[in-house]
Parts: sequence; structure tokens; C-alpha cells
Amino acid sequence: MDDIRSNILHKEKVILEVKNISKTFPGIKALKNVNLKIKEGEVHALVGENGAGKSTLMNLLSGIYKPDSGGEIFFKGGKVTIKNPYFAIQLGISMIHQELNLVLQRTVAENILIGREPTLPNLRLLDWSNLFKEVKNLLKKNDISLSEKMIVGNLSIAKQQLVEIAKAISYNPKLIIMDEPTSSLSRNEVERLFKIIKIFRKQGISVIYISHVLDEIFEIANRVSVLRDGILVGTKNITEISKNQIISMMIGRKIGVMFPQFHKSKEDIAFEVKRLNRKNIFKDISFKVNKGEIVCIAGLIGSKRTEVAQAIFGIDHIDSGEILIENEELKIRNPRDAIKHGIAMVPEDRKLGGLALCRSLKENLSIVNLNDFSKGPFILSKKEKINSEKSVKMLSIKIQSIQQIVNYLSGGNQQKVVIAKWLNINPKILILDEPTRGIDVGTKAEIHKLIAKLAEKGVAIIMISSEMPEVLGMSHRVIVMKSGEIRKILNKKDITQENILVYSLGGRK
Repeated sequence: MDDIRSNILHKEKVILEVKNISKTFPGIKALKNVNLKIKEGEVHALVGENGAGKSTLMNLLSGIYKPDSGGEIFFKGGKVTIKNPYFAIQLGISMIHQELNLVLQRTVAENILIGREPTLPNLRLLDWSNLFKEVKNLLKKNDISLSEKMIVGNLSIAKQQLVEIAKAISYNPKLIIMDEPTSSLSRNEVERLFKIIKIFRKQGISVIYISHVLDEIFEIANRVSVLRDGILVGTKNITEISKNQIISMMIGRKIGVMFPQFHKSKEDIAFEVKRLNRKNIFKDISFKVNKGEIVCIAGLIGSKRTEVAQAIFGIDHIDSGEILIENEELKIRNPRDAIKHGIAMVPEDRKLGGLALCRSLKENLSIVNLNDFSKGPFILSKKEKINSEKSVKMLSIKIQSIQQIVNYLSGGNQQKVVIAKWLNINPKILILDEPTRGIDVGTKAEIHKLIAKLAEKGVAIIMISSEMPEVLGMSHRVIVMKSGEIRKILNKKDITQENILVYSLGGRK
């Protein structure tokens, strides 16, 4: 452990303290008398299952929600009432949300200083020269590799994440809250983020770091606090606790194996693609998936894994190539064609492409195959209700009722709704793009078991994952991609972290 991290463990100056904080929503006690202290200059990890109350607590600290009466918040030694997000920023609290909030058509500099842009003296015109100069200095000081003049919409998701971080720093905060900051980052980009966080520590800035990736917590955090069902279970120095102990605190029990027992797939070919091409995106993509087989597509960000999946599902067009189910060639021009042939796809971004956020759980579950739940212009409400309750039970979705709006569900439960929606069409081929991204370890284990059960029933599964343990633990075979091409197809005996990494970087062909 580096000197800075070690010394912080002995620092007693507290920058933030919350006492007996509670928050109640209609029918839900989201937080129950939470007590938490954040020390100056520390990285304090906050973990818990989806729905444990992490985001609610952070939204209280950033002024989005107001706590119930009776609790107290102290910041920099004084009692405060955080009225709104602007007040939180003025105090010195910045929050980087998991969902990016950027103006894609504007430059990096404009996004970072939005609403605070320098203007020319005596004029209401933007001072472009000072704007770019100020942001360039900010980026350089914090070792953030961005061009201040780039249009944000032209940046990768990882670079856009850095814009959000730079925007948070621009307010000169004493405390930065990071909510799942690495969910869209490659390993190299995660390491770059950790270097930035270490700069924060040297500057005396505290960080509350929310993540489901426990390896990251052990790498970057000084202390960790665990929430379960709205209650703070405990806070420990990171050197005094193990990964399994954290998991047990999170779920209230010892977790079994993360990955289900491996089963053998059938010999019958369920799905095949031959020489799929899309100009400037991917080239000569050919592979087969047997019934009951889980084939994982691995590769670094930019390898075009998602683009291949979207082309198979009919979201994107292909210039040439064949798609076959049980040796019969299909013409898939759009997702409707794919669904008709028994292909389902759980997208990478559940909120953008997987859910109607303003609709109920019941409506989301029936939307893909609405014809099965309607007669003429009328919805068969009873049939829809029975189906929804069956899906909720099968996937253990935690809800108040099937009428609940899905936008208010936790991330893990939202992901279960997306999966349940597609299972309603009884797919022959199931494409899963990052099926466990941004969800807690308990829900991950549940989804892994569900995937294994589907495979045992003969469903052919194509899974895209950036999580190496998931790739290693869930795959019969692994397709390794780089820059739109298949570099290698690994059989079970050859699936190792080293092989996947080497081929994803372009080696050994």
C-alpha cells in the first residue's frame, strides 16, 4: 500500500458525517438511521446489493432528495441542510452519476464549465480563448487526457466519463461522489481513473466510491462501508476485511459459487453466421452455436462485439453474409424479423434500449409479444397479470406490485425485467450483451444460474462480456474479437485469461 493510503488510515479529521439519516418513499423505507463518517483525503467505498440504499444516500448528500426529519448532516465541521444540488456544489460536494449528463453537440470545455463560461468584458459574448485556456489548465493539472476543443458526441463513452469527472473537479470540491465510475471503462481506462483519484488524495479531496466490482475496491479504497436493506451493516479498513466477508455483509448470508456447474452442450447446430460483413465496422464474421451452448464474445472496447450482435438482431444492416437457424437461411431486416425467428437480445444499455422507463413492470413484460396478450384492440389484462406474476416469481424480481413504474426499480431488478421480457417469446437464440453490468454480486449469481438453466433447456446463448471471471466461468467457447475481426475461437480447454488477452490485443494468429 502506498504511503498516502497508509497515512490516511490514521487521519482523524472528518470532512463529512451523517447521523441517523433516514429516507422514506411511498411504501418503502429506503434508509434507516444511517450513521457514516468520511475522513479528509480518503477513498471510502460504499457497497451493497441493488436496492440497498447506496444511491438514495448519495442523492441526499448531493441535494437531489431531502432526508426525513430527525437526521443530521455535518460538513467541514458544521451542521448543514443540503437544500438542492446547487447548494451541495457550493458547499464543496460534487457527484458523478452513473448516467452521463452531457450536451453531446458542444465541446469538452463548454460541458465542463456549462453555466459558468467566461464572457468578454462589458459584453455578453463567450470568451472562447479564456474558456479553452481555463479548461486546458484544469485537464493538465489533473492528468486528464482530453482535448478541450473536441465535440463531446464524438468521444467514446470512456472519454465522456472523463468529461464528467473534469466537470466535477471544476467546482473545487472537498468531496467527490463517484457512482459506478468504471461501468463503461476498459482495464487500461480504469487504471487511468485510479491515477486521477490518487491525485485527488494528494490534494486532500475525499472520494465516496460506489462500485459492484470488489477487486477495484481493494485496489483503490482506504475503507469500505456496507449497506443492506437501507441499514449500514458496518465500516471496515480495507486491510482488515476480505472479499468474502464483504459479500456476506452485503447479502446477509454466505454466497454459494458465483458460476453454476458446467454442463455439456448438444451437438446439434442451432445458429450459424457465415462471412458477415459491414463496411468499416466488421469483416468476415463466421461462427456456430450449438443447442444448449454458451458462446461468449470477448474483446476490448472498440472490438465491435456489440455491432455484430446488433446486426444479427436486425438493429444494424449487413452488407453481405448469411444468418442461419437450424441450417435454414434467414433474411433479417429488422428486430421484428429476428423475433419472428426466435432470436432475442438483451441490450448493453438497459435504460436506453431495454426498457420503457415510464411504464409499469407489467407493460414492459408484455410489450415484445403484445399479440399474445390482446384480442383485437383490447388487452387481456388477466392473462397479462398472470404472466407478469409468473416472471416476477421465476426471476425473484423485488417489486411493490406489477403496476410499479420500472424507472423506480434498482438496477439489478431492471435487468431482470429486461431478461424476463425476452424470455416471454421462448427464444431459440438468446443474445446477452453485458448481462450483469452494474449489478450486485447476489443478482449476478442469480442471472448466471438462469443463463445455465436456459442452456440446459437447449437455448443457444451468445453472451458478450467484459468481465473476465464471467467469461471464464460461463463459456463453452470464447470468440475473441479485435477491430471488427475474429482473432480466435477458443474451445473450453484453451479458455484462459492469458489467451483471451493475447488474442484481443492482436497476438498469436
